[in-house]
Amino acid sequence: MAKVLIIGGGGAGLVSALSAHEAGAEVVVMTKTLPTRSQTSMAQGGMNAVLGEGDSVANHIADTLKSSAGLGNEKQIAFMCENALDAVRWCNTMGLPFSRDASGEIARRRLGGASAPRACYAQDYTGLKLLHTLYDQCLKAGITFLNERFLLNIIVDEQSNRALGATCLNIPTGDVEEIRAESVILATGGYGALYGRHSTNSVGSTGDGIAAAIRAGARLADLEFIQFHPTALKSSSILISESARGAGGFLLNAKEERFTDELGPRDVVARAIHDEIVSGGAVYLDIRHLGEKFIAHELPQERKLAQIYEGIDPVHDLIPIKPAAHYSMGGIEVNNECMTSVSGLFAVGECANHKTHGANRLGGNSLLELVVFGRHCGKNAAEFGENKAASALENNQITKDTNYVNEVMSFSNQIDFYEKQETLAEVFYTNVGLVRDNSGLNAALDVISQIKKELPLMGPKDKSKICNTNLVEFIEFGNKIELSEIIAISAINRSESRGAHYRGDVPARDDALFGAHTITWKEDGVLCTNLMK
Repeated sequence: MAKVLIIGGGGAGLVSALSAHEAGAEVVVMTKTLPTRSQTSMAQGGMNAVLGEGDSVANHIADTLKSSAGLGNEKQIAFMCENALDAVRWCNTMGLPFSRDASGEIARRRLGGASAPRACYAQDYTGLKLLHTLYDQCLKAGITFLNERFLLNIIVDEQSNRALGATCLNIPTGDVEEIRAESVILATGGYGALYGRHSTNSVGSTGDGIAAAIRAGARLADLEFIQFHPTALKSSSILISESARGAGGFLLNAKEERFTDELGPRDVVARAIHDEIVSGGAVYLDIRHLGEKFIAHELPQERKLAQIYEGIDPVHDLIPIKPAAHYSMGGIEVNNECMTSVSGLFAVGECANHKTHGANRLGGNSLLELVVFGRHCGKNAAEFGENKAASALENNQITKDTNYVNEVMSFSNQIDFYEKQETLAEVFYTNVGLVRDNSGLNAALDVISQIKKELPLMGPKDKSKICNTNLVEFIEFGNKIELSEIIAISAINRSESRGAHYRGDVPARDDALFGAHTITWKEDGVLCTNLMK
């Protein structure tokens, strides 16, 4: 029986786990927190699928291609859209409590960029309810979970370029461990936490799997494309779901006038809001006209979040909002089988680049992607492991990582890395945010370069071994620094505006770069990047 190691317990990891288990593999899921705390819980709006008349799979494909701004792979997009109905039925069979319309069918709403209402939803808790449903099914299947294991590195046989497992820090004990497997799936999520308080993501979205992947020899693609959600709460960046606009909510400027198509593509709407805030100082989401009964039934979470974090009741008050970093379109480059350039190393979900979202993700496609490609990835990883047994030879990765952790613990604490982390987040929001230019991007690179030099002076203050979250957060910070450099360089090299990557100094799309992906890799520890078609 092949052993499949899945790193990450969010939606993509749990779907992959169930799929690999169904394919006959022994499955181990390794997570740095508890599965029910993953970022999937923040996907509120719904899961796209064509269920009824007035819509078609061809329209879904066309909407996704249009939103991707020339960077979406039509074959991959078609695979996702053509399998959408089966994905929703699979979730429904498992017990995901979808909302229902008057006829008892799964309810659907229209999200931004879609030509028809096709987002199947469970109130405004779709991702959370999907996550809990998946976790219940994994527990019923007897899948093994190793929680509170922080990924350090992928174990790779350099002679054969084959993944053999992974090393991790056992957070409760402080020990460095290795887990061997015939195949490894990275499902570790995105890197939105780079933007700190300007992100809708949890603090755990630090790109650990992506950073580990490039260190292992995998290639990354399109990290400059970061989606800013148009409607986050002004004070906290807590997400207000697109479902609020899909239900008929209005966007109002400081004069309380509508100024844009609320259901346009997210990059367009986010920039329109940004421009209004710059010129007028404020933008609001207005759902008052929907009525208390509708809001209580369809948008209960949005009302509760506005009450808790802004101190207002959207039944009666305007909701102050701003754009915030939300989703990573870029990630680990994978082929049609979800495998990276390292044999036996797979990736799925937000950490992977399946080339389905391109330069701008269509609302409602993230949950769909993780279900469709999660099922595909788990099956492929199980079959790969069954047909190609991994070497049991000794590997010195655990020794390297044990030495690394010991070295980090010896770093001085002359500089508070939490302060530097906040500085990086502010620099990124200002210079690598919704509107970018060459001078700002290079200024961000200068900040990153200085932080890299000072890292040995920023070690964890807590020198204890057991449950040292200060150590974990410092290693996460290192991953952020590694990815931030790649993002800034990629944004500099793409001298055009496309989707979520908007260069104020080069506002037009460059047709010569149509379909060109920013590919990043390392050779002998040196970062390399190139635009490739």
